[in-house]
Amino acid sequence: MSTDPFGTERLRAAVLRAWADSPTRFTEDTNTENDLRVGGYRDRLFVELAQNAADAALAAGERGTLRVSVVDGELRFANTGAPLDARGVESLASLRASGKGEETVGRFGVGFAAVLTVSAEPRIVSVTGGVAFSAERTRAEAGRTGDVPVLRLPWPVADAEPPVPEDFTTEVRLPLREGVDGQALLAELKNDIGDLLLTLSWLESIEVEGGTWRRSELGDGVVELASPDGSEHWQVHRGDVVWAVPLDGAGSPRPLGDDVLHAPTPTDDELSLPARLIATLPIEPSRRRALPGPELTAALKNAAREYVELVRSLPGKERLALVPGAGFPRSTVDGTLREAILENLADSPWLPAQSGDDLPGRRTRVLSVDVPGLAPLLADLVPGLTSLSGVDLRAVGAQSLSPAEAIDLLTGAQREPSWWRSLYDVLLPALEAHDLTKDDLGALPVPMSDGRTLPGVRDALLVGGSAELLELLSDVDIIGLRLVHPAAAHPLLERLGAKHAEAGDLLEADALSAAVERSVEDVRSGLDGMALAGAVLRLIAEVGDEAPEWAGALALPSEDGWRRADELVLPTSPLGDIFDPEVFEEDGALSVLDEEFAEDWPAATLVAVGVLDSFAIITDDEPLEPEHGLPDEHDWWDSLERPPSRVLAVRDLDLVGDDAWPEALRLLASRPETWRALTEPGGHTGWWLARYALLDGHAPLDWRMPEASTLAGLYDVVPDSGLSKEILLAAGVRTELGTDAEDVEDLLERLGDPERKVSPGLASRAHAALAEYTVDVTPPDRVRAADGSAVDARDAVVLDVPWFAAVLTPERMVVAASGAAALAELLDLPVASGLDAKVTEDGEFVPWAELSALRSAADQLGVELPEGGVLLHEALTVTFEDAEHEVAWWSDGRLHAADTPEGLGRAFAWATDRWADRHVLTALLDDPSPSALLN
Repeated sequence: MSTDPFGTERLRAAVLRAWADSPTRFTEDTNTENDLRVGGYRDRLFVELAQNAADAALAAGERGTLRVSVVDGELRFANTGAPLDARGVESLASLRASGKGEETVGRFGVGFAAVLTVSAEPRIVSVTGGVAFSAERTRAEAGRTGDVPVLRLPWPVADAEPPVPEDFTTEVRLPLREGVDGQALLAELKNDIGDLLLTLSWLESIEVEGGTWRRSELGDGVVELASPDGSEHWQVHRGDVVWAVPLDGAGSPRPLGDDVLHAPTPTDDELSLPARLIATLPIEPSRRRALPGPELTAALKNAAREYVELVRSLPGKERLALVPGAGFPRSTVDGTLREAILENLADSPWLPAQSGDDLPGRRTRVLSVDVPGLAPLLADLVPGLTSLSGVDLRAVGAQSLSPAEAIDLLTGAQREPSWWRSLYDVLLPALEAHDLTKDDLGALPVPMSDGRTLPGVRDALLVGGSAELLELLSDVDIIGLRLVHPAAAHPLLERLGAKHAEAGDLLEADALSAAVERSVEDVRSGLDGMALAGAVLRLIAEVGDEAPEWAGALALPSEDGWRRADELVLPTSPLGDIFDPEVFEEDGALSVLDEEFAEDWPAATLVAVGVLDSFAIITDDEPLEPEHGLPDEHDWWDSLERPPSRVLAVRDLDLVGDDAWPEALRLLASRPETWRALTEPGGHTGWWLARYALLDGHAPLDWRMPEASTLAGLYDVVPDSGLSKEILLAAGVRTELGTDAEDVEDLLERLGDPERKVSPGLASRAHAALAEYTVDVTPPDRVRAADGSAVDARDAVVLDVPWFAAVLTPERMVVAASGAAALAELLDLPVASGLDAKVTEDGEFVPWAELSALRSAADQLGVELPEGGVLLHEALTVTFEDAEHEVAWWSDGRLHAADTPEGLGRAFAWATDRWADRHVLTALLDDPSPSALLN
């Protein structure tokens, strides 16, 4: 056999050449090894050597054994499996590379540096040969003193090196550093053996000082970890990753909640999950933390998908123990895993159904209160009902089903009266134990004596009910309002209010609301509606004119037949004169309540059921969608930067007649509730009125207030309609430019209208406002020029730099207070800086510092002189569009100025970014005295 089977001489020569070629390489290797020894691998000796043993077993395709012992002052790790090979030696001798394969976790990678925490002279002996490392020999070979990289120079082991112990293939031998207690190390190892066997599935056993720790597969995913002190059991799922949770003596899961990521050996990434994750994941070279990136994210999400299999391997009632609890994640990995696990528990079946196959979280309904015997009764009535009750599963998307909601689902169920009595038998103890409340059972269905089953106990009458109320009800035909079936009579119904009915009880009865909902249809089919209308109005009057929502459907007589109450207007209401007459035509949106009928009832009672005496208000404190029936509601919703926190709006604005808007606005302002809606910040009412109300034929946004003189020319003063200033402002009449994206085309049209006289200042401000919006519009044919005229856009140029103002005529320039480039893009116009103009002759370069008058002016303004200077001309001429123009200053990448106060003042103001001070500079150059500055 070769004395150097692994070619260590070649490896040493290569490293020594690298050190010689790059003197800093030796220092880098030393520092790297020290970092691994005292940093990344300082407490991972047993983990790293155990995972090497597991990889050797994997490579050999058979479960492995690891023996740890102290022999002649050496800590030794003997393992079975694949022996040491040349690739492994190359990995051992490299701080930057690893010879491990894709399925192994640490076979002689940089993790072997962990041995340096206890030994400076490590050796590895295998049945194929051996290799040794030595700090002392490295110092001698490299001609160095002090710290050296021990694991960079390998040597063959001595010929007298003892062979590997019998039945083993490889042994790591570590002569212990002075002060390192080998027995203490073995004692420390014993505390970690269980975790190592669980983590490293290819290790079957670990022997330490005659004691053996063994891993056994017991079936159904249960793993036993036996030790000299006893055994423990884990429920394990194996797939692309391993998930494991410890089991107690009864075989029930014992959630962890405090663990670290095993990748597959322990890392420093803390986890708060109920089970342990053991997976091959991208990790940092130190193997202490997972390596962030898309690969890690994908791996963690895949691990989360397999977590469901671990959950499913447990009995149904014990699966809840593996749902991650609430709390802050302990690491980024913990947060990612927790989120992905909950998502998979929401989408994958694992919850035991009351009937049928397991259910995914999102399709599961769970009774929020554990009422014994209730779930089996509901199994065929509640799709997705789990057999678990009284637990909170919202974290996995399960829908908590309150008893009240469960009862609601019973509505319409057809069962024998005896079945209902059985249900009442189950519910009464829960009510008496306060597990349920009367409100929970408010919609409990009750079988009636006429064979129907109606929801709601309070609208049910037990035998011996009030004769007075029964007589009242006998005047109207309300299907389903009957006595309770004798076979279903139960004390629970009495506890829930099935007794002598009063006005409030009847108004809460579903049968009555159903009768009202179909009342218009019934009357139009020939039934008498007067009795039902009278009964409902009498009940509402008795409860203080407080009507339920369904009362708006009550059929009442109108001028053109029977209509819903909320489609009627009181004969005395001002809405009759405000709404468009077409509204009140036959089959129109509204009608007027019959005058004689209206005289028989208080107006407050009629209004309570929805009859209009003024504009109706819509209120929604938790709006989710624009579905309130308001005109152009989607457009308003889209105009908002974010969805509204509430909807408070006036209904039926689109019914107002074109010429009735002044009176309509006065009516809106006269009542507190409609005025609040009109002035709601960002509300629909103000938004809609500003665009669609009509004042002298135009929307309020088309007019300006008289005092808004800065808008004169673009907008005309709002005509006098007798409306107050507050009403006009609330309706949207303008006080300032304040355009938004939807007004861009209108503003462009106004600016291009030659009939409008627009001041240059207003045009500039309007252009700046337009520049703030990036919208897709058709460029206008005419634009507003600097002289205030509306000119052909083909001749116009946007002035984006000031010097071109000297060569362009005012009727060609389009000026904006800001945003010239954006304005040019919106108007599809060229910018001045893109035009071709040249300075006719070169001037004389003069540094700023040599211009004494300029120094004095700058000093008075507190302006520091910049670097560089200006090209001075006795007369500055620019050629533009085949003509020469004498100008005061110019810039073509260099600053030019005529030798005049105006030229120098403007050039210097531009150079120092003090353009607003150009006139002051010009004055100071013309008269440098302090009085010039004061004036």
